[in-house]
Amino acid sequence: MNIQMVDVKSQYLKIKEEIDRGIQEVIDTTAFINGPKVKQFQHEFETYLGVKHVTPCANGTDALQIAMMALGLKPGDEVIVPAFTYVATAEVIALLGLIPVMVDVDGDTFNINTESIRSAITSKTRAIVPVHLFGQSADMENIMKIAEAHHLYVIEDNAQAIGGDYIFRDGRLVKTGTTGHIGCTSFYPSKNLGCYGDGGAIFTNDNELGALLYKIANHGQSVRYYHDVVGCNSRLDSIQAAILSVKLRNLDGYCNSRIKVADFYDASFADTEALETPYRASYSTHVFHQYTLKVKDGRRDQLKKYLDDQNIPNMIYYPVPLYKQEAFKASSNGLEFLPVTEELCREVISLPIHTEMDDMQLNYITDKVKTFFS
Repeated sequence: MNIQMVDVKSQYLKIKEEIDRGIQEVIDTTAFINGPKVKQFQHEFETYLGVKHVTPCANGTDALQIAMMALGLKPGDEVIVPAFTYVATAEVIALLGLIPVMVDVDGDTFNINTESIRSAITSKTRAIVPVHLFGQSADMENIMKIAEAHHLYVIEDNAQAIGGDYIFRDGRLVKTGTTGHIGCTSFYPSKNLGCYGDGGAIFTNDNELGALLYKIANHGQSVRYYHDVVGCNSRLDSIQAAILSVKLRNLDGYCNSRIKVADFYDASFADTEALETPYRASYSTHVFHQYTLKVKDGRRDQLKKYLDDQNIPNMIYYPVPLYKQEAFKASSNGLEFLPVTEELCREVISLPIHTEMDDMQLNYITDKVKTFFS
């Protein structure tokens, strides 16, 4: 059985006519850079997210860097990040001469732990970067309360939870990534909203920040050849924007398809004691960028080998804490052990999840996994 971790091709075939037409329009107009398709997607994305300002950019890593530049963070400033996440979140902090302060995560949601944030704040702390890992939001209401109490900025890394909703205690819903001062996302092809190359976006409801983010991403200029600040060159090209406009119209459907796959997995593994299925927080929907299990009794690596032998795709996100990566040993201030992060690095494994999965594939995967534990 040909099972893909993410099946971008089958998804494309269902929207091929619209995608191809959008690409051809860009080629016909030759407006490849900052053309009408980029502006169109920008406005559509602003409407979808319910934000005032979206700045499309070249990738999700650039989005994080531009956000930190816009907030005026200076070398030596401390930025709190989860230790259990993809490297890009901490990478841009180090690139700007800032100090990544890595803290532990919650054992249920895998997202940054609010008590860990509180204990990490010092006189040098300037910002918090919660990562909405695997498809659901961090506890933004509490994080914003902490930030407000200590006069800190919040940059949401929403690359894995685009399309999700954050639910406030009073019942109010907002799109993930729109609660903090700035939200960032990636349009890497495997993302819930992915293009066919690289792409990213930065968003905010602050008018001054919105103008500055756009300026920084465009060589520090708002008028051509007049450079007000030191910026960078980070653009979403028009072909990718055309693709994203089509896929944005399908995003809610894509998220629902992923949720149905996750529901199937949850029901199938309900009686498998050695597996802990993903926790779904009351304050966030889960759009399942990844379906990530915790494997008990030290059998994760054995399960991975078994799945490899059965030609079932799987991934370990992430096998090494950020503070143990060679690149960050010097900047981690001697941090050697965070208990939940270490546990997750030993126990997690992600199964295939995407919009095109069918019951035959799901039955095959779940039957094989249950056979391993029987």
